[in-house]
Amino acid sequence: MKSQKPKAKNQLQIKVCGLTQLSQIQELISLNTDFLGFIFYKKSPRFVLNHLSLKEISEINHQGKVGVFVNESIEKIVEISEKANLNFIQLHGDENENFIRKLRKNIKKNVKLIKVFRIGETFNFQFSIFNSLVDYFLFDTDSKAFGGTGKTFDWQILNGIEISKPYFLSGGISSENIHQLSTINQQPTVLDINSKFETEPGIKDLEKIKTFKSLLK
Repeated sequence: MKSQKPKAKNQLQIKVCGLTQLSQIQELISLNTDFLGFIFYKKSPRFVLNHLSLKEISEINHQGKVGVFVNESIEKIVEISEKANLNFIQLHGDENENFIRKLRKNIKKNVKLIKVFRIGETFNFQFSIFNSLVDYFLFDTDSKAFGGTGKTFDWQILNGIEISKPYFLSGGISSENIHQLSTINQQPTVLDINSKFETEPGIKDLEKIKTFKSLLK
């Protein structure tokens, strides 16, 4: 299988989330996609276990497999992360610091944690308490559906926050608004793309993704 090329310093990385098709996953790997996102939230139209088994996910040869969970039990997260051989756990619900502390004790040491903050018109989280508990933050547009809306929050809000971790930027990112990234003082480490690059939920438009990646070079 084609190996991933090392990223140039300060080059934005890409996460493609909501994956459901093995053939598309393999093509994304061949395009050196940095992170592959699998949604383990039953209410999502991109719920991966409707399409792939944990064994199939575990056999995907990639170092950036991210499992997305929403208010799931610690036991279930641990079970899925081990059976699917995940590299990252993304907590996209209302998980607090006590939950994350317990989860950290139960997962393998090499599995990294991503804590999501959903931003509406303002940002009012006390998120410094998570600094020692997680490896990345992720900022997404607030919604009752916990993401996947294709809507963008006001990125200027991030300029009023002291962000002490590398972070993923999510929520309606597209080729049309990518130029607005320059307005953010502290740049994201990873751009998390999903619904703007689909023909239907879980089915990616690979040509759109290729175009998007070319714009980042």
